Amino acid sequence: MNRPLIIIYTAIVLDALGIGLIFPILPALLKEVTHSADVAPFIGALTALYAAMQFIFAPVLGTLSDRIGRRPVLLISLGGAAVNYLLLAFAPSLWLLFLGRAIAGLTSANTAVAAAFITDISAEDTRARRFGLMSAMFGIGFIAGPVTGGFLGDHWLRLPFIAAALLNGCNFLLALFVLPETRKATAGRFDPASLNPLRPLRWALSMTGMLPVILIFFLFSFTGEAYGVSWALWGHDVFGWNGLWIGLTLGTFGICQTLTQIFLPGPAARILGERGAILTGIGGASIALTAMAFTHHGWMVFAVMPVFTLAGIGVPALQSLATRMVDDTQQGRFQGVVAAIISLSSIIAPLAFSAIYFSFQSTWPGAVWLSVVAVYALAVPLVLALRTTRSAG
Repeated sequence: MNRPLIIIYTAIVLDALGIGLIFPILPALLKEVTHSADVAPFIGALTALYAAMQFIFAPVLGTLSDRIGRRPVLLISLGGAAVNYLLLAFAPSLWLLFLGRAIAGLTSANTAVAAAFITDISAEDTRARRFGLMSAMFGIGFIAGPVTGGFLGDHWLRLPFIAAALLNGCNFLLALFVLPETRKATAGRFDPASLNPLRPLRWALSMTGMLPVILIFFLFSFTGEAYGVSWALWGHDVFGWNGLWIGLTLGTFGICQTLTQIFLPGPAARILGERGAILTGIGGASIALTAMAFTHHGWMVFAVMPVFTLAGIGVPALQSLATRMVDDTQQGRFQGVVAAIISLSSIIAPLAFSAIYFSFQSTWPGAVWLSVVAVYALAVPLVLALRTTRSAG
């Protein structure tokens, strides 16, 4: 693997690590700064703020990277993330925590720039594999984040943020001295209106055949939110799992998903075609979710995980297919739209799945997994309608 890709993948790991890092320590941190035991509303507000900032700024950063180049936008994001984590490490008040989390959401929107960078340096037949690795790196960071945050937080509540600041600072230096530019700055007069976060979305929706792509990204991201909302509750209600078993199942799932995304997207797209790989991912996830909805035996969860993780080949194949539908000069803009759509789903989906879970909790907790299958079913006709040629616009 070449050095630029290593830096990009490291940035993605750090983005995901930053998301998960705060989970184990957030309740205690909020109690410390608010001097109150009732912190649930603040947790929800901080989570929504993070996702909202990603929704707003992912299209902006993507468009900006098309205009001035990928490298400066990525450097600003990495440097901003390092400074932000230092702010969070020493924030003495609630409003500073909110400010820090808002900046974290803004800087983590650089995933759009990272995806555009990968597109720039990858031949079409390697994109599915490289986007699979991108998803795997995000999964590694998301697994490592809570573990790191919990371990370091036991020593000092603010220590995880200092660690994240150092890691982002190191990655900033690597990018500064090693990362090449893959997209030259565009000449001509700069239009500030191009940074309107809704403008890239309107642009994407105006393109022929792009609406199904955007909706599929939304639905896939929507399904992913169900696990964070429901997994621990379902494991406790159905199997009586304690924290250790919930952690083991999530860790096992994360490992299987990561291995799938590292090794399978490239061969799957080559053998099945990108549309076939997407449908195979939907099928594997739906079979596993249906089994989970009806089982009362914990071992079944481990048994279906290899099938479950086939879902991991779907998104890289979709990303690879989507890059061919957009002109090379608009890849950053498009990836920003994708990142914004994913962020939007992470605002809406937790509310929907939590309502579904609590509606069936006393009678059939596993019903929530069938609701995820229903969302996947909505994506099937959209996948069949996908164009495989570049859109106009």
